[in-house]
Amino acid sequence: MNPTKNLAVWMDHSAAQLIDLRSDNKGSSIQSNFNSENKEEALKKSESLMHNKEQQMQEAYYKSIAEHILDYNHVLLFGPTDAKRELHNYLSKNTHFKDITIDVVSADKMTDNEKHAFAKKHFERQL
Repeated sequence: MNPTKNLAVWMDHSAAQLIDLRSDNKGSSIQSNFNSENKEEALKKSESLMHNKEQQMQEAYYKSIAEHILDYNHVLLFGPTDAKRELHNYLSKNTHFKDITIDVVSADKMTDNEKHAFAKKHFERQL
């Protein structure tokens, strides 16, 4: 049997930090392209345009994270906003992720060391 490959994703609506506990590096990060500049620019044109642009950019952000998740068996999504639940809903609609265990946990803002410790403790409890 293959060993379980775990990935922790600390995220909010602006950035996601991918934490692979088997790796020595501090993890990679993915940035959302929807920032306050884009929001203001789209809002000047129309509120409807702003919401459409936000949805498109958030979907691209979630798709980018999803591409990394495919390489793992067990994923922890955690962070302070609803972004983790939105990503979970996005993944649930795609059959590519049906065999991946995905846990969603609320967490406050944390330092990098706290994120690693939180993820390590979560996966140790799953054993």
